Amino acid sequence: MSSYAFWNNKGGVGKSFLCFVAAAEYAHRHPDTDVYVIDLCPQANVSETILGGYLNSPKALHSLSSKTPRATVAGYLEARLNSPFRMITDVSPYVCEPREFNPQIPENLRLICGDNLLEIISEAIRQTSQLSIPNDAWKQVLNWIRDLTISLRIYSGERDTVFLIDCNPSFAIYTQLGLVAAEGVVVPFTAEESSLYAIENVVALLYGITDPNTAPYAKISFAKRAKEEGVSVPKLYAFVLNQVTMYKSRPASASLAINKMIQKTLNDIHQKNRHIFANPKDLPSNSFIEISSESLIEIPAYHAVAIVAATTGTPLHKLKPGPKKIGEQQVQLYPEPLQRYRDALEKFVNYL
Repeated sequence: MSSYAFWNNKGGVGKSFLCFVAAAEYAHRHPDTDVYVIDLCPQANVSETILGGYLNSPKALHSLSSKTPRATVAGYLEARLNSPFRMITDVSPYVCEPREFNPQIPENLRLICGDNLLEIISEAIRQTSQLSIPNDAWKQVLNWIRDLTISLRIYSGERDTVFLIDCNPSFAIYTQLGLVAAEGVVVPFTAEESSLYAIENVVALLYGITDPNTAPYAKISFAKRAKEEGVSVPKLYAFVLNQVTMYKSRPASASLAINKMIQKTLNDIHQKNRHIFANPKDLPSNSFIEISSESLIEIPAYHAVAIVAATTGTPLHKLKPGPKKIGEQQVQLYPEPLQRYRDALEKFVNYL
C-alpha cells in the first residue's frame, strides 16, 4: 500500500500527532521517496506541527492561506468546485515544502496544508456531489482527493510516493474524500471504553456493518452507495493503541481490562467480516499486547515527548533527552520514555 488515511470517529486519540511522527520518520528513513501529508482536518493540527509547532506555525499558515490560489487543501478543493468534473493536472500551487518554514523536517516530506475554510466550503462540495447531471457526479466528487494523489505522483516524476491523509473525526464529506483516496485505514485509539464504540462506528460508517437496531440505516449508507457506484473503499490496515498508561513498565490494570474488551470486539468483527481488513488472514489480536509489526500496534505513553515534538515541530529522530523550554514552561525529556516511544514508532513505520 502507498496511501493511508488516519481516522477514528472519536477525537482526542492522538491521530494527528501519530500522522506527523509517522510521516517525518518515514521520510527520514526513505530519502528517495516523496512523502505527502494531506491534511483534511479543518483544525489543521498536523499542518501546525509540521510547519514548526503550535508556537511557530501561525505565520506559515497565514502565508499559505493568503496566496492566490490558497496553497492549501481548501484551495485545491475550491478549484475543483469551479471545475467539478475535470482533473487538475498542475497541482503545484497547492503543494507546500515544509522545510522552508521548519528546517527540522526532511526535504522529501511535502504537505497539502489544512485550512479552516474546509468547513465553510464543505456544503458546496456536498451539493456538487448531489447534482443529477452527470449521472456519476457523486462518484466523481468523492474521487477529488484521489485525483489529487494521481496528480501528485505525476508531480514527483520518477520518485516513489507515499500518502498519509489526516482525516477529521466526523464523517463529513471532506472526511469521505480522504478515506476514498486511501488504500488502507490506520485507526488510532486509546484504552477507554468509548474507543469500543468508536471502532464500531468506523466499521458501520465505512462498510455499513452494524447491529440489528441500526440495520435499516445501512440501506441508505455511504457504504451502500459506494458499492453501487463503484467507489473504492479502503481496507482496515492497522489499529494503533495510543497513550498506554504504564505501571512498573506494564500497562495499568484498568487499561488491560479495556484492552481485552477492545481485543474481543476486533476479533469478532474480523471473524464475520474478514473482507474489510487489509490482511484478512491475520487475527487483529495476535499482536495486541506485545509490540510487533502486525495489524494492532501498541504505542506507550508519550506525554512529554508529544508536548516537545508538537509545540516545536521536531521529528522524533531529532529529539534529544534533557530539559526543554516550551514558552514559559520547563519540560524534562527523559531518555527511557523517549527511546521507548521511538522503538514503538519504528515498529509502526516498518509496517507502512
